[in-house]
Amino acid sequence: MKRIILFVLTNLAVVVVLGVVASLLGVNRYLTANGLNLGALLGFALIMGFGGAIISLLISKPMAKWTSGVRVIDGSGSPDERWIVETVRKFADQAQIGMPEVGIFEGDPNAFATGAFKNSALVAVSTGLLQGMTREEVEAVIGHEVAHIANGDMVTMTLIQGVMNTFVVFLSRVIGYAVDSFLRKNDENSSGPGIGYYVTTIVLDIVLGFVAAMIVAWFSRQREFRADAGAAQLMGRRQPMINALARLGGMHPGELPKSVAAMGIAGGIGKLFSTHPPIEERIAALQNKQG
Repeated sequence: MKRIILFVLTNLAVVVVLGVVASLLGVNRYLTANGLNLGALLGFALIMGFGGAIISLLISKPMAKWTSGVRVIDGSGSPDERWIVETVRKFADQAQIGMPEVGIFEGDPNAFATGAFKNSALVAVSTGLLQGMTREEVEAVIGHEVAHIANGDMVTMTLIQGVMNTFVVFLSRVIGYAVDSFLRKNDENSSGPGIGYYVTTIVLDIVLGFVAAMIVAWFSRQREFRADAGAAQLMGRRQPMINALARLGGMHPGELPKSVAAMGIAGGIGKLFSTHPPIEERIAALQNKQG
């Protein structure tokens, strides 16, 4: 797994930093100085929510290269490297997207695609994948990753993550204000948010953040089915992708950096937080697909 967890963690880190800066600048006090200003709070939540997601998207490719140790190749090296680059080029042309950067990283069987824009993305495969699969199976995996790019999956993930962040920030502060007001209802000299507001907000940011992560993971699982189907369409038949998934099911999937887990080929652990459906379900979906 290698794309959503680094993406989500990077996004979370950015949101936390934005939250700390907002607190230092007195934004929380402004929002609650004369009763909760819902309009200002919604604007604040939108900036916080989408700010973290968009920044995470923009830095996703360099972060993936750095955390995975990706070595970018241009096809001028070994015959295997030339074949990988030409395979990516063939699928990119079919999908009508710009030629992605192509890279190889050391590790157990896995692959991922990342990048903020369709025409300047990155497709990377692991040495374990190249050594453990046939060329046809590797080709199917590459098709799966190119399909992610063509489907605009990273942008979709950013929008979903931004919406979830916005709800988390907004709801946690509304509830935090209500709790703080209840705790301080007899304190006529109080002004601005109190300890009840800050404690409740922090706790709910964490709790609601987990709920948001489950929703984001659900959307990610649906994208995997579409990328599998996209790989089958690019190759003109389903069997290579089915074979690749079946072989991967018998391998130990490599762990990918958190920012790219959602775009990796391997499944996650834990049904609710998993960014990938079980391989058996993915194979069944391909086998049952018409055409």
